[in-house]
Amino acid sequence: MKLFESFAQRGLVLRNRLVVSPMCQYAATDGLPEPWHLVHLGSRAVGGAAVVIAEATAVSAAGRISPGDTGLWNQAQLEAWRPITGFIKSQGAIAGLQLAHAGRKASAKRPWEGGGPLPRGQGDWPTVAPSALPFDAGWHTPQALDDAGIQAVIEDFRAAAQRALTAGFELIELHAAHGYLLHQFLSPLSNQRTDRYGGSFDNRSRIVREVVVALREVWPAELPLWLRISATDWAEHDAGWNIDQSVQLAQQVKPLGVDLIDVSSGGLLAQAKVPLAPGYQVPFAARIRREAGIATGAVGLITEPAQAAQIIANGDADAVLIARESLRDPYFPRRAAQQLGARISAPVQYQRAW
Repeated sequence: MKLFESFAQRGLVLRNRLVVSPMCQYAATDGLPEPWHLVHLGSRAVGGAAVVIAEATAVSAAGRISPGDTGLWNQAQLEAWRPITGFIKSQGAIAGLQLAHAGRKASAKRPWEGGGPLPRGQGDWPTVAPSALPFDAGWHTPQALDDAGIQAVIEDFRAAAQRALTAGFELIELHAAHGYLLHQFLSPLSNQRTDRYGGSFDNRSRIVREVVVALREVWPAELPLWLRISATDWAEHDAGWNIDQSVQLAQQVKPLGVDLIDVSSGGLLAQAKVPLAPGYQVPFAARIRREAGIATGAVGLITEPAQAAQIIANGDADAVLIARESLRDPYFPRRAAQQLGARISAPVQYQRAW
């Protein structure tokens, strides 16, 4: 059963191919993870996943999606992550972290507070983007980053990666998907710059390449670096970022030190029509894996063990990242092993139940 075979990523060995996808909890205070995060992430490590990736964690206060986002821009946040990474690793899982900057989608309300932009004067903050284009009607108009601002963002990512290492994380995923800042640079629908960071494909993808290089300067060679992208904007007439450009980006970042492309889609356009169906994004992961010669992760409405196993067996991806199903069942990997006839170890405290 290949789903439960180990998978090497640089100096690490994943115990199986099931990964807990980063999922925002909107439960932090001043960027500090809380006991909620320890229990949430720790229970999924107990549940048997190979990697547990903590939620989109802001590299600066301005890069948060909401006031409840976790961060890694100061020492206090670093220290708050230590017991969480320690527990994850004590359960045989790899502690991963997604580093992110929300760009024009920052300064937003928590989902259960209605989502959308924070009202002026109610805890909001200035937002930035490649171009001064709001995410949607009623959203804040961001300030277009100048060259100095772009270099500051790159440095924020570098510094956060250094803190992540000290905090005990062993895997970083760089967030360049779902309409957040790096994705905003990639897509011609949100990037209307005329300088070296806009226009051509190479210019629009420049900041992603530069962030990857910056991370690799501080992230150890023996530890993996993953990149999450949206394979398509789902724009009409394929007018935005698309799968062809995604393949090209994967080809560019592989020699720079990216080890796996985590392939999602959408998030840039508020009104995009997405053809939701079980496994609807898997073909994107399969094509990038085949044409770019790089490992990929498959995501998107993967809810059944047999479905996950088939993705790996078919060679469509090297790992399956589970999100909402992991929220419903922290022990999804153990349930999958039972259903598929595989054996995985359990904590000694739980072995009498398995």
